[in-house]
Amino acid sequence: MSKQQATRRQMLTTSSGVLSLAALSSMGVFAEDTGQHFAPKAKSVIYLFMSGGPSHVDTWDPKPELARLSGQPIPESYIKDVHFAMIPSSIRQPNLQGSPFKFNSYGESGISVSELFPHIATQVDKLAVLRSVHSRVFNHDPAVSFLNTGDSRVGRPTMGSWISYGLGNLTEEMPAYLVMTSGVKRQPLLTSYWSSGFLPTNHQGVELRNTGSPILYLKNPERIFREDRQRQLSLMRWMNDRKFQETGDPEIRARMKQYELAFRMQAEAPRLMDLKRETTETLEQYGVEEKKPSFARNCLLARRMVESGVRYVQLYDMGWDSHDGLRSQHRRQCNAVDKPIAALLQDLEQRGLLDETLVIWGGEFGRTPVIQGGGENWGRDHHPHGFTMWMAGGGIKGGTVYGSTDEFGFHAQENKIEVHDIHATVLKMLGVDHTKLTYRHQGRDFRLTDVGGRVIDEIVL
Repeated sequence: MSKQQATRRQMLTTSSGVLSLAALSSMGVFAEDTGQHFAPKAKSVIYLFMSGGPSHVDTWDPKPELARLSGQPIPESYIKDVHFAMIPSSIRQPNLQGSPFKFNSYGESGISVSELFPHIATQVDKLAVLRSVHSRVFNHDPAVSFLNTGDSRVGRPTMGSWISYGLGNLTEEMPAYLVMTSGVKRQPLLTSYWSSGFLPTNHQGVELRNTGSPILYLKNPERIFREDRQRQLSLMRWMNDRKFQETGDPEIRARMKQYELAFRMQAEAPRLMDLKRETTETLEQYGVEEKKPSFARNCLLARRMVESGVRYVQLYDMGWDSHDGLRSQHRRQCNAVDKPIAALLQDLEQRGLLDETLVIWGGEFGRTPVIQGGGENWGRDHHPHGFTMWMAGGGIKGGTVYGSTDEFGFHAQENKIEVHDIHATVLKMLGVDHTKLTYRHQGRDFRLTDVGGRVIDEIVL
């Protein structure tokens, strides 16, 4: 977006008669560097977000020493200056808790995977498993914001919005950024998780609903035909263009783009959401049950979306916040996502889409290697100090394990990965230099990676 021209009306509203740079900056008028800075390895992103925080020591990060010393108090040196979210401060040294699940090595790479993921385990040679991710936030809402926006505070643009703003879309029929949800609601999903923040609102995520119309108010009322909508749009475009000439407000054009996109989506969205075109074999591969909302259905829809040219698709699966009953809850959660994720990776590969689609898996943090509660219903607390994410496709070196946590899985230890490093790497796969994708707002240049971020070159092909 170029600098907008100041109108006479704007000039007269300033005390000096001159529209200052500060005024333009506060309006968010200056958009900075966009576009690709080098050859991209990926065109689209599918981000599988396990909302609530999956336990790394029960899924991707086996710890024999944790199992050997299970039941003993954790050494005090590991928890110096550590604050737990839910474990009472009166418990000064919580007991270590080994995983009840077995790990085995899979694929030519020999990567260890929990028995909870038997289907994804067959795809490990496609994955780069990142075992040393760490965050500074241990409560859900700010932690999810941090993983999505690079800042724990509400109001910043999400990664999907930055990508939409920087690269645009590959189709004119659907939004660049789509969101779908599934799972057991144990904590709320805030719309700020897919907000455009201070970026123009046409870059915010659009949520597709699980039941009824996929997008509210997309369908015309009775006796309103497509030709009627076209005439209404033409009138609104004329009125909004006049208003834009008066005010120079970029949100006017952003809103008009949304109206026009919604008109095109009236035909395209129902087609993409209709799975009748998929074969019985494909539905069975994902584990999709007809007309039943599920993570499996969302995975299949995600493939259809990127295949149609959608730039960024994020799937939120709720129910991973296992403060108690971890054995049963994690088994339920993993069972719901294991087969669909494996099918998604296979399906993308079979269609020649995996090389150009970056798939990301992870939550807002991991879970403690120490026990919360007791008895058969024990669980694990929030754990940002060291946890696992993985990436696949889109220029990622498969069959790779990068980084490690300590012997108990408590702290990221070797090749530590900051959240900003994740964001920098995603942008690099899309051909974007994270230091150059900026937007001036309230007098300063903002970027997804703030003042940090390092591309994890070791996992890039």
